[in-house]
Amino acid sequence: MKIIDFHCDTMLKIMESNEKAGLKENDFQVDIGKLQRGQALAQFFALFFELDVMREKKKSPYEHTLEMLGSFEEELKKNTEDIALAKGFEDLAKNEKANKISAFLTIEEGEALEGSLDKLSFFHKKGVRLITLTWNHENQIGFPNIRYKSRERGLKLFGKEVVEAMNHLGMLIDVSHLSDGGFWDVAELSKQPFIASHSNARSVKPHPRNLSDEMLKALGNGGGVAGLNFANYFLSEDPISKIKPMLKHMRHIINVGGIEALVLGTDFDGISSELEIENIGEIQSLVTAMEKSGFSSKEIEHITHKNGLRIIREVLG
Repeated sequence: MKIIDFHCDTMLKIMESNEKAGLKENDFQVDIGKLQRGQALAQFFALFFELDVMREKKKSPYEHTLEMLGSFEEELKKNTEDIALAKGFEDLAKNEKANKISAFLTIEEGEALEGSLDKLSFFHKKGVRLITLTWNHENQIGFPNIRYKSRERGLKLFGKEVVEAMNHLGMLIDVSHLSDGGFWDVAELSKQPFIASHSNARSVKPHPRNLSDEMLKALGNGGGVAGLNFANYFLSEDPISKIKPMLKHMRHIINVGGIEALVLGTDFDGISSELEIENIGEIQSLVTAMEKSGFSSKEIEHITHKNGLRIIREVLG
């Protein structure tokens, strides 16, 4: 079964390895060989950094993101036979025809923009097609859902400008990590479907990083999607990330938001716990489990890639 995964943190791992590991083959959870074994059609790669670390080091988030971007571009150059950048649906279709995996470029932490819409336009020109508005720290866009005191606070003025600009540019707005108040601001302001690239169901596992039923309904009604996160702390109380609770979250998201509201957003290489599905190369074991648990072939196709193809076509063009 074809697979589209909307979130991984592999580029940070590669950068931290000081070029000892690359995208072709590594000991991480995502590399080209694993993607091929997993039947990946497309992988979304996040340029991620921790804002508090940048602040401690007095380092520019924008400049750091440029460094990661350069590393990403170098990895694609080294592996042109197997993987290629995709900026939209036509690129994805072209890459698939050439038997190449499509690499979509994202930013996880909106402070990479440093309060500048010009920087947003620059990143769009460089191929970035999705931005996770916040991570776990307040930034110039808004507030994180992990902080209780700021959970109900909405987007800042610049955050609202970013939503409007991303709509205009044709970029996916990602509300994973964003405060509940920020989520509802995006739902009100965005004229295009938006995404929670790696978030599960709060009713199944009460965690602020997960989406409430009201959020899931709003996401589904607006044509958006939530990406199933494989991290154990968003799945269940089990210290190991297992398939059984994944299936429970999937069924709940479908029941509440609709069959078109669910995709995969593994969070591979951003997960520290032990996993039953250890890497993207083993992703087909989830497909097998879905079949055995009663998911129809149509439902599985929607979740693994068709919903992803739809939102890529609708938003990115």
